[in-house]
Amino acid sequence: MMVNGEMIAAVSAAVAGSEAEHRLLLQSIVDTARVIFGAKASSIFLVNEEHGDLVFEAVSGEGEKVLVGRRFPATRGIAGWVLSAGDALIVDDLSTSTVFARDIAESTAYVPGGLMAVPLVHDDEALGVLEVLDPHPQARAAIDELALLTLFAAQASAALRIVQRNRHALRVLEGTGSEFGDLVSIVSALAGGTEERRRAGLRLLGSLHELLVDNQS
Repeated sequence: MMVNGEMIAAVSAAVAGSEAEHRLLLQSIVDTARVIFGAKASSIFLVNEEHGDLVFEAVSGEGEKVLVGRRFPATRGIAGWVLSAGDALIVDDLSTSTVFARDIAESTAYVPGGLMAVPLVHDDEALGVLEVLDPHPQARAAIDELALLTLFAAQASAALRIVQRNRHALRVLEGTGSEFGDLVSIVSALAGGTEERRRAGLRLLGSLHELLVDNQS
């Protein structure tokens, strides 16, 4: 059990380290977006796999010290609309928007006057939303804003997908992924057993694999 515990701890640490690296990538994306657009803030939201809400994953500018980890319903606000529609949205005056959730903005202690938002999609799956709040008019006039937002979205989508997979892997390794609980138990038992038992177990798994492959062919 000591060997097995060390193995799981080592793999868990590697997965967690990988997520940390991709969280740095997400932060660099919102930092760069905020600077290029001359914006007051930029945020990346991720759809949480467990409760379905949108969660602040990375924030640059206004609210960056307090908003990461906060969540709100994925059916609310500009972010919710963009996630559901799968289309980018640019609103120059949020006071006239029927979609903007002012109460959510007020809860973050910063209410923007305008924003740009684009869905983050990977393999046709909506993962989250990238928002740029109060972009500077001169910066927007100097660049193709939709093309640049799309470029940022592509990079953020890839990073978010890896973050999702890493979190799922950590849940499995920690025994909280119920659909893989039996498999984790088997691997744990093999890792902690004698050499003879490990070989016997691997032969059994090999036979099971052959049986499954034969049934699929």
